[in-house]
Amino acid sequence: MSSPSKRREMDVMKLMMSDYNVEMINDGLNEFNVDFHGPKQSLYETGVWKIRVELPDAYPYKSPSIGFVNKIFHPNVDELSGSVCLDVINQSWSPMFDLLNVFEVFLPQLLLYPNPSDPLNGDAASLMMKDRKQYDEKVKEYCERFAKKENDIKCTSEDESEEDEMSDNESGSSDDDDDVAGHADP
Repeated sequence: MSSPSKRREMDVMKLMMSDYNVEMINDGLNEFNVDFHGPKQSLYETGVWKIRVELPDAYPYKSPSIGFVNKIFHPNVDELSGSVCLDVINQSWSPMFDLLNVFEVFLPQLLLYPNPSDPLNGDAASLMMKDRKQYDEKVKEYCERFAKKENDIKCTSEDESEEDEMSDNESGSSDDDDDVAGHADP
C-alpha cells in the first residue's frame, strides 16, 4: 500500500461493492454509515442497525471508530452513545484488518457472544446474568422497536428523544438493581 489514504479508499470501496448499504457523510471517505443486519441464528437476526464509522487520518494503522446509531440492548454496547466495547477494534487493531472484517467478523461475533463481565451497558449485563429469558425478550423487543428497516426513515432526533423516554420508563418497570446499574453508565 502506498499510503493510508489509498488504503482507506480501497477499503471503503470494497465495503460499498459488498452487500452493505454505505451512506457517506460529508464529502470525504472519513465518515459514513453502514446498514448492518444482525447475524443469523442470534437474538439480533431480525434487526438492521445503522453503524457509524469514522476513519482516523492514520487508518489502517489506527483503528476505526465504530458505533451503533439506533438503539441496541447488548452488554458491550453503550445504550446512549452506541459505543462498542470490542478489544479487536479498541486495543488489538492491526493494519491487516479491514472494514469488511469489522462487518463480517467482529460485529457478528460481538452480537453472537456478548460478554457481560466487561459491560458498557450495566442493565443488559446484569439482566443477562440474572434472568437469561427476560434478557432474550428485551433484546428481541429492542430489535422490533429500534432496528427494523422501515423504522430507519423515521429516525429523527425527536423520535430518538421519545424513544429515550420510553426506554427510561420501561427500565423503571424492572427491578431496582437494574436501574442503579443503568445510571452508572457514562
